[in-house]
Amino acid sequence: MSISFYDASVQNYLQTVGAMRGVLDKGLAYCKELDVDPEDIVERRVFADMNPFLFQILQIKFHSLGAIEAMMVGVLRPPSRERPKLTYAELQTLLADTQKSLEAFTRDEINALAGKDIVFEVGDNKRHFTCEGFLLSFSLPNFYFHATTAYDILRGRGVPIGKRDFMGQLRLKS
Repeated sequence: MSISFYDASVQNYLQTVGAMRGVLDKGLAYCKELDVDPEDIVERRVFADMNPFLFQILQIKFHSLGAIEAMMVGVLRPPSRERPKLTYAELQTLLADTQKSLEAFTRDEINALAGKDIVFEVGDNKRHFTCEGFLLSFSLPNFYFHATTAYDILRGRGVPIGKRDFMGQLRLKS
C-alpha cells in the first residue's frame, strides 16, 4: 500500500477538524437545550492541572494548519504563552477557518514536503526532523491528544457525543 504525504497529513487533519466542528456544534446545541451558558465550557478542564478547552482547540489548529505551515518554512516554534480570550462561537469559527485553510492546500504542494527537514525550536533546544518523522512522531500525536482532550471536556459536561462523532467522516472506498 502506498499513501501520499498529503493523505497522511492534510486528509487526517481534515477528518478530525471536521469531526471536532461537529462535536462543538453538538456541545452548543446541548447548552441551548439545557439553558447552559456555552462560555462556561471555554475554561473547563478535565483536571485542575490540565489546560482548558480553549487551549485544546487552539492546539488543534497549531498542530494541523500550524504544522503544515511550519513544514513549508522548515521550522516550528511554540505559540506565544499568552492565550487569546475567545468565546465558544469564536472557537467554532477558528475550527471552520482552519478547515478552510487546510482545504486550500494542493496535493502537489504538500507531497513536495516529503523528505524535507524541519526543526522544532523551543528556546535554545532544537529538535531536527524530516517532515515525515515530524508528522508521524510529533504533529499527529499532539493533534489527536488535543482533539481527544477537547472531546473529553465536552463529554464530561454531559454532551451526548460518542466515538462516531470523534471519528468524523470516514474515507470509504468509492
